[in-house]
Amino acid sequence: MGKVFVFDHPLIQHKLSYIRDKKTGTKEFRELVDEIATLMAFEITRDLPLEEVEVETPVGVAKTKILSGKKLGVIPILRAGLGMVDGILKLIPAAKVGHIGLYRDPKTLKPVEYYVKLPSDVEERDFIVVDPMLATGGSAVEAIECLKKRGAKNIRFMCLVAAPEGVKAMEEAHPDVDIYIAALDEKLNDHGYIVPGLGDAGDRLFGTK
Repeated sequence: MGKVFVFDHPLIQHKLSYIRDKKTGTKEFRELVDEIATLMAFEITRDLPLEEVEVETPVGVAKTKILSGKKLGVIPILRAGLGMVDGILKLIPAAKVGHIGLYRDPKTLKPVEYYVKLPSDVEERDFIVVDPMLATGGSAVEAIECLKKRGAKNIRFMCLVAAPEGVKAMEEAHPDVDIYIAALDEKLNDHGYIVPGLGDAGDRLFGTK
Protein backbone atom coordinates (compact mmCIF):
# COMPACT_ATOMS: atom_id res chain seq x y z
CA MET A 1 0.00 0.00 0.00
CA GLY A 2 1.31 3.46 -0.90
CA LYS A 3 2.17 5.80 1.94
CA VAL A 4 0.90 9.34 2.49
CA PHE A 5 3.50 11.87 3.64
CA VAL A 6 2.32 15.24 4.97
CA PHE A 7 5.29 17.58 5.33
CA ASP A 8 5.58 19.57 8.54
CA HIS A 9 8.85 21.36 7.74
CA PRO A 10 8.68 24.92 9.13
CA LEU A 11 9.86 26.55 5.87
CA ILE A 12 7.22 24.71 3.84
CA GLN A 13 4.46 25.64 6.28
CA HIS A 14 5.64 29.27 6.40
CA LYS A 15 5.65 29.67 2.62
CA LEU A 16 2.34 27.85 2.29
CA SER A 17 0.71 30.46 4.53
CA TYR A 18 1.59 33.17 2.00
CA ILE A 19 0.41 31.03 -0.91
CA ARG A 20 -3.00 30.65 0.74
CA ASP A 21 -3.36 34.41 1.29
CA LYS A 22 -5.72 35.89 -1.32
CA LYS A 23 -3.69 39.13 -1.26
CA THR A 24 -0.60 37.35 -2.65
CA GLY A 25 -0.12 38.41 -6.28
CA THR A 26 0.87 36.31 -9.28
CA LYS A 27 4.63 37.03 -9.19
CA GLU A 28 5.01 36.19 -5.51
CA PHE A 29 2.65 33.21 -5.77
CA ARG A 30 4.73 31.76 -8.60
CA GLU A 31 7.99 32.25 -6.70
CA LEU A 32 6.59 30.62 -3.57
CA VAL A 33 5.26 27.59 -5.45
CA ASP A 34 8.71 27.20 -7.01
CA GLU A 35 10.40 27.42 -3.59
CA ILE A 36 8.05 24.92 -1.94
CA ALA A 37 8.55 22.49 -4.83
CA THR A 38 12.32 22.65 -4.20
CA LEU A 39 11.88 22.00 -0.48
CA MET A 40 9.51 19.10 -1.16
CA ALA A 41 11.91 17.66 -3.75
CA PHE A 42 14.58 17.59 -1.05
CA GLU A 43 12.33 15.33 1.04
CA ILE A 44 10.96 13.21 -1.80
CA THR A 45 14.49 12.25 -2.94
CA ARG A 46 15.59 11.19 0.54
CA ASP A 47 15.70 7.47 -0.37
CA LEU A 48 17.45 7.68 -3.75
CA PRO A 49 20.07 4.89 -3.99
CA LEU A 50 23.76 5.76 -3.66
CA GLU A 51 27.00 4.10 -4.71
CA GLU A 52 30.46 4.54 -3.21
CA VAL A 53 33.22 6.19 -5.22
CA GLU A 54 36.73 7.43 -4.53
CA VAL A 55 37.45 11.14 -5.02
CA GLU A 56 40.87 12.72 -4.91
CA THR A 57 40.78 15.79 -2.67
CA PRO A 58 43.62 18.34 -2.39
CA VAL A 59 44.74 16.40 0.71
CA GLY A 60 44.12 12.72 -0.05
CA VAL A 61 41.56 10.21 -1.29
CA ALA A 62 38.02 10.25 0.08
CA LYS A 63 35.58 7.38 -0.09
CA THR A 64 32.31 9.14 -0.73
CA LYS A 65 28.90 8.58 -2.29
CA ILE A 66 27.11 9.68 -5.44
CA LEU A 67 23.67 8.91 -6.84
CA SER A 68 23.73 5.47 -8.44
CA GLY A 69 22.49 6.59 -11.83
CA LYS A 70 18.79 6.22 -11.05
CA LYS A 71 16.81 7.74 -13.92
CA LEU A 72 14.17 10.23 -12.80
CA GLY A 73 11.31 11.91 -14.62
CA VAL A 74 9.10 14.82 -13.58
CA ILE A 75 5.57 14.88 -15.00
CA PRO A 76 3.49 18.04 -14.47
CA ILE A 77 -0.25 17.77 -15.01
CA LEU A 78 -1.04 20.71 -17.30
CA ARG A 79 -1.29 23.48 -16.70
CA ALA A 80 -0.90 24.20 -12.98
CA GLY A 81 1.71 21.46 -12.51
CA LEU A 82 4.12 23.51 -14.63
CA GLY A 83 4.58 25.87 -11.68
CA MET A 84 6.35 23.14 -9.69
CA VAL A 85 8.76 21.80 -12.33
CA ASP A 86 11.61 24.32 -12.14
CA GLY A 87 11.72 24.06 -8.35
CA ILE A 88 12.33 20.31 -8.62
CA LEU A 89 14.87 20.67 -11.46
CA LYS A 90 17.01 22.95 -9.29
CA LEU A 91 17.83 19.87 -7.21
CA ILE A 92 17.61 17.21 -9.94
CA PRO A 93 18.74 18.97 -13.14
CA ALA A 94 19.31 15.69 -15.00
CA ALA A 95 15.67 14.59 -14.65
CA LYS A 96 13.67 14.39 -17.88
CA VAL A 97 10.36 16.26 -18.02
CA GLY A 98 7.21 14.85 -19.60
CA HIS A 99 3.76 16.45 -19.82
CA ILE A 100 0.23 15.19 -19.38
CA GLY A 101 -2.71 17.38 -20.41
CA LEU A 102 -6.23 16.55 -19.26
CA TYR A 103 -9.59 18.25 -19.67
CA ARG A 104 -12.89 17.56 -17.95
CA ASP A 105 -15.63 16.15 -20.18
CA PRO A 106 -18.61 18.51 -19.65
CA LYS A 107 -21.11 15.63 -19.77
CA THR A 108 -19.42 12.89 -17.76
CA LEU A 109 -17.23 15.30 -15.69
CA LYS A 110 -14.45 12.71 -16.09
CA PRO A 111 -10.90 13.75 -17.05
CA VAL A 112 -9.90 12.98 -20.63
CA GLU A 113 -6.29 13.08 -21.89
CA TYR A 114 -5.59 15.48 -24.75
CA TYR A 115 -1.79 15.61 -24.63
CA VAL A 116 0.79 13.10 -23.42
CA LYS A 117 4.52 13.50 -24.14
CA LEU A 118 6.89 11.34 -22.10
CA PRO A 119 10.59 10.42 -22.11
CA SER A 120 11.25 7.48 -24.43
CA ASP A 121 12.59 5.17 -21.68
CA VAL A 122 9.44 5.19 -19.54
CA GLU A 123 9.95 1.71 -18.08
CA GLU A 124 13.42 2.58 -16.73
CA ARG A 125 12.49 5.78 -14.90
CA ASP A 126 11.10 6.68 -11.51
CA PHE A 127 8.45 9.36 -12.03
CA ILE A 128 7.28 12.22 -9.85
CA VAL A 129 3.86 13.43 -10.98
CA VAL A 130 3.18 17.00 -9.83
CA ASP A 131 0.07 19.14 -9.49
CA PRO A 132 -0.45 21.87 -6.87
CA MET A 133 -3.91 20.57 -5.89
CA LEU A 134 -5.36 17.13 -5.14
CA ALA A 135 -9.08 17.89 -4.92
CA THR A 136 -11.42 15.14 -6.19
CA GLY A 137 -8.38 13.18 -7.33
CA GLY A 138 -9.77 12.68 -10.85
CA SER A 139 -6.91 14.31 -12.74
CA ALA A 140 -4.17 12.71 -10.65
CA VAL A 141 -5.75 9.25 -10.94
CA GLU A 142 -6.06 9.61 -14.72
CA ALA A 143 -2.53 11.03 -15.16
CA ILE A 144 -1.01 8.10 -13.28
CA GLU A 145 -3.15 5.73 -15.34
CA CYS A 146 -1.69 7.37 -18.48
CA LEU A 147 1.82 6.65 -17.21
CA LYS A 148 1.07 3.05 -16.24
CA LYS A 149 -0.52 2.34 -19.62
CA ARG A 150 2.77 3.37 -21.22
CA GLY A 151 4.90 1.12 -19.02
CA ALA A 152 5.81 3.23 -15.97
CA LYS A 153 6.45 1.10 -12.88
CA ASN A 154 7.60 3.44 -10.11
CA ILE A 155 5.50 6.57 -9.59
CA ARG A 156 5.14 9.13 -6.80
CA PHE A 157 2.64 11.96 -6.62
CA MET A 158 3.47 15.37 -5.16
CA CYS A 159 1.10 18.26 -4.44
CA LEU A 160 0.87 21.36 -2.28
CA VAL A 161 -2.65 21.04 -0.88
CA ALA A 162 -4.90 17.97 -0.77
CA ALA A 163 -8.44 17.17 0.31
CA PRO A 164 -9.19 13.90 2.13
CA GLU A 165 -11.51 12.93 -0.75
CA GLY A 166 -8.66 13.18 -3.25
CA VAL A 167 -6.26 11.18 -1.10
CA LYS A 168 -8.90 8.45 -0.71
CA ALA A 169 -9.54 8.34 -4.48
CA MET A 170 -5.81 8.01 -5.15
CA GLU A 171 -5.33 5.28 -2.56
CA GLU A 172 -8.21 3.27 -4.03
CA ALA A 173 -7.14 3.68 -7.69
CA HIS A 174 -3.35 3.46 -7.24
CA PRO A 175 -2.46 1.78 -3.94
CA ASP A 176 1.16 1.40 -5.11
CA VAL A 177 1.76 5.17 -5.43
CA ASP A 178 3.20 7.19 -2.52
CA ILE A 179 1.60 10.61 -2.04
CA TYR A 180 3.58 13.65 -0.83
CA ILE A 181 1.56 16.61 0.46
CA ALA A 182 2.51 19.99 1.94
CA ALA A 183 -0.91 20.36 3.62
CA LEU A 184 -3.92 18.08 4.08
CA ASP A 185 -7.00 20.31 4.25
CA GLU A 186 -10.48 19.89 5.67
CA LYS A 187 -12.78 18.93 2.77
CA LEU A 188 -14.14 19.73 -0.70
CA ASN A 189 -16.99 22.20 -1.11
CA ASP A 190 -19.99 21.70 -3.40
CA HIS A 191 -18.03 23.06 -6.37
CA GLY A 192 -15.11 20.66 -5.89
CA TYR A 193 -12.77 23.30 -4.41
CA ILE A 194 -10.53 22.43 -1.48
CA VAL A 195 -11.52 24.19 1.77
CA PRO A 196 -9.76 26.29 3.01
CA GLY A 197 -7.39 25.63 0.09
CA LEU A 198 -5.83 28.44 -1.94
CA GLY A 199 -8.28 29.00 -4.80
CA ASP A 200 -7.50 27.99 -8.39
CA ALA A 201 -3.76 27.32 -8.54
CA GLY A 202 -3.59 27.64 -12.34
CA ASP A 203 -5.28 31.04 -12.36
CA ARG A 204 -3.10 32.31 -9.53
CA LEU A 205 0.10 31.04 -11.19
CA PHE A 206 -0.63 32.46 -14.62
CA GLY A 207 -2.74 35.52 -13.81
CA THR A 208 -5.89 34.28 -15.54
CA LYS A 209 -9.51 34.05 -14.42
